[in-house]
Amino acid sequence: MAIGLSEEHEALRESVSGWAERFIPADVVRGAVAAETEERPAFWAGLAEQGLLGLHVPEEFGGSGYGLLEAAVAIEALAERIAPGPFVPTVLASAAILAAGGKAQAELLPGLADGSLTGAVALEGALTGEWAEGVLTVSGAAEPVLGGTLADVLVVPVTTGRGVEWVAIDAASAKVTAIKALDLTRGVARVELAAVAVPEERVLDGLDLTAVRNLAAVLLGADAAGVAQWCVTAAAAYAKVREQFGRPIGQFQGIKHKLSRMLVALEQARATVWDATRAEGDERAFAAAIAGLMAPDAAVQCAKDAIQTFGGIGYTFEHDAHLYFRRALTIRALLGGSGAWAERVASSALSGVSREMRLELPEDAEPLRERIRAELAEIAALDGVEQKRALADAGFVMPHLARPWGRDAKPLEQVIIQQELKAAGIRLPAMIIGAWVVPSIATYGTAEQQQRFLPKTLSGETMWCQLFSEPGAGSDLASVQMKAERVEGGWRLNGQKIWTSVAHVAEWGICIARSSSEGPKHDGITYFLVDMLAPGVTVRPLTEMTGENLFNEVFLDDVFIADDLVVGEVNQGWKVARNTLSNERVSLSSGAGGTGSSVPDLLGLAGRLGRDLDAVERQTLAHVVAEGHSINALSLRVTLKQLAGTEPGADASVRKLLSTSHAQHVAECAVDLLGSAAVIAADWKLGDAGYWNRAVLATRAMTIYGGTTEVQLNIIAERMLGLPRDPEPGK
Repeated sequence: MAIGLSEEHEALRESVSGWAERFIPADVVRGAVAAETEERPAFWAGLAEQGLLGLHVPEEFGGSGYGLLEAAVAIEALAERIAPGPFVPTVLASAAILAAGGKAQAELLPGLADGSLTGAVALEGALTGEWAEGVLTVSGAAEPVLGGTLADVLVVPVTTGRGVEWVAIDAASAKVTAIKALDLTRGVARVELAAVAVPEERVLDGLDLTAVRNLAAVLLGADAAGVAQWCVTAAAAYAKVREQFGRPIGQFQGIKHKLSRMLVALEQARATVWDATRAEGDERAFAAAIAGLMAPDAAVQCAKDAIQTFGGIGYTFEHDAHLYFRRALTIRALLGGSGAWAERVASSALSGVSREMRLELPEDAEPLRERIRAELAEIAALDGVEQKRALADAGFVMPHLARPWGRDAKPLEQVIIQQELKAAGIRLPAMIIGAWVVPSIATYGTAEQQQRFLPKTLSGETMWCQLFSEPGAGSDLASVQMKAERVEGGWRLNGQKIWTSVAHVAEWGICIARSSSEGPKHDGITYFLVDMLAPGVTVRPLTEMTGENLFNEVFLDDVFIADDLVVGEVNQGWKVARNTLSNERVSLSSGAGGTGSSVPDLLGLAGRLGRDLDAVERQTLAHVVAEGHSINALSLRVTLKQLAGTEPGADASVRKLLSTSHAQHVAECAVDLLGSAAVIAADWKLGDAGYWNRAVLATRAMTIYGGTTEVQLNIIAERMLGLPRDPEPGK
């Protein structure tokens, strides 16, 4: 995975990575570390020849005419090699000059794009200036300036009678002093100006502090993503081969979870930086602030965890891990620390700024949209169950399924259907557990089973429950012990199921039971359809911590199941169950699960409190808002990849994991904001306090049902990072 999504971006990333592998080997990096003074690296000319310095610069100024996203892709790839030198400072300087407009563009951008000039930007400083006869005279100092010692052009802020103005000055007119830097591969400097005359054409009128910070957040955020990528990749590779206690350390759950959390942080960083390159207007500052908050923190955390994974060797000077840790810490410090960015996120969110993840579809999709809109217009004229049946008959309920149960819809058609249903005000049937049942029966069921159960399930007329979990088999469903005994014409089921949602109102249940004890535990399981009103079925409600009764325990005592209610092959039910579970986990992780715990709800509460939030509350709220934003960005990235015909990869797995805990974080933040008012009973009828207390209790289930967080972390570690699977018991 990478910041860019398209085939072009992937090709650019591979090209830059391949070039960097050839021209920035380890000895070049170590040479920069050992050098007493920073010098322009030997690979600089080659880097310029590749056109990487001008990816974002218009062709009229000697660049390639792309944009910030392409620059971010290149920065991320070079950061993985911990590339020394002024690449990022130069790109930031040219991006700032480009954003400002004016005469300085034609004078400076061609040199910055072709590598004949290097640049640097002071993100803070104490420079003052006075205007006289069209000339601005500047004095003072700015530090730290990344890449300042190598810069030919310095972009610096100056406080004048007009406010803060930005100027582009020749470094030769300044006193530039190297500062001993934490990052051993990239220098910083102090820049001093003594009555330097800046002509009017070098004053960047179209630039302000917010715009520069936004650019820095994006470009240094991409730098941070590259650092985090190396940390994740290197630590995972080491964990596969480093053995302790007779097995690879990557097989230990503690290491698996650590590395999975690193991947989660990396993908959040990438998603937020990617989105910030796309945002415009007020949304740009909001998206950039989230990237500035999340990307540097992700790099720092990934570097720390990588060192922990490497152990003693990772703490040595000879290992590269500390170089990435130093780079990550430096990026975060240059951007002003995560606290400042969190304050910007909070201010924007509390003032009503948000960002809608808009999906731009190709123009050739319009004929398809018109056909779908026409079909839905006829269905919209129907009412009640007739409308639900019409939606099911037309395949709109689960359009990705093959006909006749779906529409065999490709991702583009699925997106359009979702958009047009919303536009028409049509609500799909509430299938609940049925949404997990339908794909399994459609895939593995007989024609008779499909005809009997799917139409009414798709229309929401048949309610289902899932009889999977047992007291001794929660997430480890392959350990089920409910016994299925062969009898004439069918099977007898005996045993107990637990945590069964809506079993007290369901008409049918899907059930897995052990039909054979021979072979591996995943074998010998059969998938049954159970009539919940059949003799021998007993349902006992379980009271949740909210005081409500959604879950149940179910006892099956000599319950007869006819042969025609077996789905799939006998003893091969695990295949069918996995199909159900995959749909369950997608569904459960797609939102707040009916708790109402969403960022808009949280911001609504903040607006009703009648007081200003204190600094700690604003920081907490900002992190929750940023997390929600990252989930939305990840969701859009998943959709775009599917539309392009590629696998979503880590984006989808990370989104699922984050979504299950996000509602918890929202509710916890809300309860903290309520203060002493949060002593009110957990009852949504009792106003804000009761509503959010119910939410904070109800959301505790979200990281348990549908596959616990810990199981999900194992899945990410094994499937996305390739870490070794847990050993089988007794081996």
